[in-house]
This record gives sequence, structure tokens and C-alpha cells, in this order.
Amino acid sequence: MIDKLSVSALSSLLAKKEISSVELTKYCLDRIASKNAEIGAFINIDEEGALMSARRADKKRAYGDSTSKLLGVPFAVKDNLCVSGMSTACGSKMLQNYVSPYTATAVARLLDSGAVLIGKTNMDEFGMGNATNTSAFGLTRNPYDTSRTAGGSSGGSAAAVAAGFVPFALGSDTGGSVRQPAAFCGAVGFKPSYGAVSRYGLLAYASSLDTVGVIGADVDSCATAFREMAGRDEFDSTSKDYVKISPTTDIGKIKIGVPYALLDGVCADVRHAIDELIARARALGASIEPVELPNLDVCLAAYYVLASSEASSNLGRYDGVRYGYRTESYDSVEELFVKSRTEGFGEEVKRRILLGTFCLTGEARDGYYKRALAARKYVTEKMGEILSSVDFIFMPVSADIAPKFEDISKKTPTETYLEDSYCVIPNLAGLPSLSLPVRQGRGGMPVGTQIIAGKGFDSKILALGSALERGGTP
Repeated sequence: MIDKLSVSALSSLLAKKEISSVELTKYCLDRIASKNAEIGAFINIDEEGALMSARRADKKRAYGDSTSKLLGVPFAVKDNLCVSGMSTACGSKMLQNYVSPYTATAVARLLDSGAVLIGKTNMDEFGMGNATNTSAFGLTRNPYDTSRTAGGSSGGSAAAVAAGFVPFALGSDTGGSVRQPAAFCGAVGFKPSYGAVSRYGLLAYASSLDTVGVIGADVDSCATAFREMAGRDEFDSTSKDYVKISPTTDIGKIKIGVPYALLDGVCADVRHAIDELIARARALGASIEPVELPNLDVCLAAYYVLASSEASSNLGRYDGVRYGYRTESYDSVEELFVKSRTEGFGEEVKRRILLGTFCLTGEARDGYYKRALAARKYVTEKMGEILSSVDFIFMPVSADIAPKFEDISKKTPTETYLEDSYCVIPNLAGLPSLSLPVRQGRGGMPVGTQIIAGKGFDSKILALGSALERGGTP
């Protein structure tokens, strides 16, 4: 069925002219029309623009004007990535009327390759959440079980791929927001090295942690999109050409580190997935070694201090004057600011802004923010040491399968923050990480496992992921 096909499979059908891009795009739009109301993956669909792009792709193919693998292939983008002429709301009432005048570099490069943009996907408000339940546009449900979350904050992108709406979708990953929803939805999620993909046009949550990533039907779908997006961008001073320095992977000679001590806290389904991935790696000839990672509690605390502090600064521009929602009635400028931000932001965003503001104020700056920076430096150095002795690390993405919404509603904010423990290290250290679906657990729910590599070795981790995806077949 077309809805289960990867970028490579669809590209092959298009090249053989067994299907046109217009036909493929109409199929995707029809499928979204019939199922999106139940799942809530998309919040903005550009049917006219998509069909126009599809017709243009078919003409290019007919005249032989492009050899891109993505020519005529539909995709979606998370609603914090700007697209000229389209709403970019970040899942928030604050930006519900914002229409971007420019396009994010990552998106522009995909469009230049001939990919067909279907629309924008739902997300936790400003990326703050791990269940896509803080969006002003409603919940996103897991296509495998609609009583469960699709994960977050890129839950809409993961659900769109899992539901067969598109073969790949862009997301952003600040502390697991691409990898965790991909794992919950049985898709592949790739967080590149920090700087490998330009952040220009990504509305910021935490600038030193935010990374544009991709969720796909398989590893090759993610790799194909990544290769088009990656590379230096004059509009992002942190961007680099990492994709060009990744060496070819001789899988039979690699060493894989496994933090066995961390596996005591995961459910049986996740442990079985780790064991299965290890078995696949051994079948490829890889050796397995135990490793000890930095303390996850320290990593998580540092992450939330830094992310919230940066959010407090980045979101300061949304005041009803410079940007964002403006309250209808006010008697002073101060009241305008206060009421606009109070009404425009959701509870979770306000909670993190307050936390970040506190961490940057007075004595708390030394007691929290500077200590978090020191912890981040330690984590980065420690991970560098570990990844100089092993090539990759296998570890969980989450301690359990996708939870039900009724169970999420019973948790305190602190309890939900703790669920990010396994994902924050790659963001703190700027490392590439790949979430790979391995098996199905109880109730038929997907179970994914995370692979981490050294900074800049994005192609290397994708090559390993592709081999492991095939069940350990070289």
C-alpha cells in the first residue's frame, strides 16, 4: 500500500511513472481528510499549494530537469518551522495569527529538491511538552492506539508518518522531541549533530539545544531528507558541514557501548528491544562493551535549567507589541504586556518561563544557571571520552511504551519532566542520535531504541541504523 511506503519506494514508483506526483499528493490529501480528525496530526493543510508543487514536479520529471530522490515526494513540517505565506503558530494562541514572510532554510532546501509540502503538523506549545497535549489546537493521538499519546513535542509529525499521511516529516528536537514520538509511533526519528542543519526559520525554544530533525518511515527516508537539508548556511552562524566529514562505516569492526546500569529502570518491552538490537549488532560483527554514562538526574536537572532559562529570554519578544497575541482591553502598557502574555501562553509555557526567569535572577544565576553550564561542560567532555573508546551507544528512548492520556493527566509536571531522562544527553552534548523502531510490545504498541554517535558522525549513525533496520543483515 502507498501509505506504508518509504521515500525510496515512492521515488522509484515516480521514476518509473507508475504513479504521478499529483496522484500521490491527492492520495495523501484524501487519506488526511478521512483520518486526521481522529488523530490530530495536521493543523494546517495547504492543498492548493501542494497540488501546484506536485504538478511542477511532474513537469520537471517529464523534461528530465531534476535527479533528486525527493522530486514529487510529499512531506510535512512541524508548526515551529517557518514557511512563507503559511501560518506558523508553534501550537500556541500567542502566534495563532502569525503568517511567516520567509521560509526556514531546512524547508527551503527540501522544496528546492522538488519535495511537495502538504502542511503543518501539531506540536506541544513552543516545543514544551512530551505528549503533544499542551497545544492550543488540541491533542495528537497515536495511530496505533488513539487512547495513547503520539509523544512530543513533535507528536504531529510522528503521527503523520505513522498514519501513512506522508513518508517523512520535519520536527525539532530540544530534549528528545523527535526521537521519543518516533519511538512511540513506530517511526524512525533522527536528531542530527547540533549545527548540521540550519536553525534559520525555526522559532526558538532553547537556542543552544534546538535541532531540526526528521521523522521517517525508515532510516533511508530520514537520511535522504537530511542530506538535502544539511550543510552550512549563511543565516545560521552555528551551522557546519558535518555531513561531509562522516567516514564510511565498516560495521564489522565497530564497538558499541551499552549502559547496562540504566536498563534496570525500564519496562520489559524496552529491555527486550535493547537486547534485540544488541543481537542484530552482533550479527553484523560488532562488539559490545559496557559503558557508564553521566548521571541522568544531573543531566536532566541541567537540561531543564538551561532550556527554561533560554526560553525565558527567547519568548520575551512575545508581548503583544513586538510579536504575538494582544489582549483586547488594557489601561496601561504594563497591563497590555501582562494580560497579553497571560492570555496568549498556556500553563506549561508560563511555568517554564517563570522557572527560567528565576534561574537567571540574582543569586539563583550562580546557584542554578552557572552550575547547569558547568554540568553541561562535564557531560560533553564525558561523552567525548566514552565515544573515543566506542563508536556508538545503545540506550532507551523512554522507560515505557506510549502512555494513555488518562494516565498522563494524573502526573505532576515534575513526573512528566523525569520521562525525558534518557533523551537529553545528545542535546546537551550536541551529538547525533537515531531512534529506531525495533519491535512491538504489549498491546501491539511500538518500542524504539536510541543510538548515539560522536559529534559530526551523522552519516555514520545513519549507515548503522540502516543495517540494523534490516534485522542485522549487512
